Amino acid sequence: MKENDKTTFEARLKTAQEAKKALLEKFRPKPAVVDPLRQERAAERARELSEVRAERAAAKIARKEAVAAAAEADVEAKAAAEAAVLEARRGERKERKQLTKTEAKAKRDAKYAARKARQ
Repeated sequence: MKENDKTTFEARLKTAQEAKKALLEKFRPKPAVVDPLRQERAAERARELSEVRAERAAAKIARKEAVAAAAEADVEAKAAAEAAVLEARRGERKERKQLTKTEAKAKRDAKYAARKARQ
């Protein structure tokens, strides 16, 4: 063996220590590179988010209006049905009164005719 290939213990320790340091440097976090388009992308995402929120709010309002309109139509239909029933009852009552009036008139006329016949 050659004499200059021999190394001392301290030299080997130093070499091992440098190798460990190099290995640790490899895993150490690198300084972060700031993306120049980051703000633009963030603004774009915020704009898209606001659009989606606006669409959802509009859809929610439309659903509420549709439910309210359906409820109102239901109330109006019930009111119309009740009005029709009430009108039918009124018509029947008027018809009965009219029949009663005609019967009363017929009775009066009959009494009058009987009285005339007696005289």
